[in-house]
Amino acid sequence: MPTLYENLRADIVTAMKARDPVTTMALRTADAGIKRTAMDTNKEIDDALVITTLRKAVKNLADAKTEFAKGGRADLVAANEAEIRTLEKYLPKGLEPARVQALVAQAIQETGALSKKDMGRVIGALKKMPEAELMDFGAVSKLVQEKLP
Repeated sequence: MPTLYENLRADIVTAMKARDPVTTMALRTADAGIKRTAMDTNKEIDDALVITTLRKAVKNLADAKTEFAKGGRADLVAANEAEIRTLEKYLPKGLEPARVQALVAQAIQETGALSKKDMGRVIGALKKMPEAELMDFGAVSKLVQEKLP
């Protein structure tokens, strides 16, 4: 079975043959980012590295989209949305919000966290869970802050 990176590389060729410039550019940019991350961290390209890199790219695109919307640049907002949709095809689906809340509650109970000062221990416990790779820790962090007084 091909790896996530092999699928991405094959889709670049498919997009080029289909003369789809939007998909081609998005996938080539992602490919370059993955290669750069692999070189910077001195790691082999595996599914975990691809997922981490693509999540970061999607987050950056979403942040840029917000700024473009504030500036009234509908053309750039649409371009970023298309690129985000293209990259999200390679990311695993996230956890259901109810499941995330249950895991946060479990981590708070296990760590004995009583205040926001204990937030680091809670996040650390969550990162050790098997579902950690499916969590958006930006959103999880906000949820932990809401739960702790």
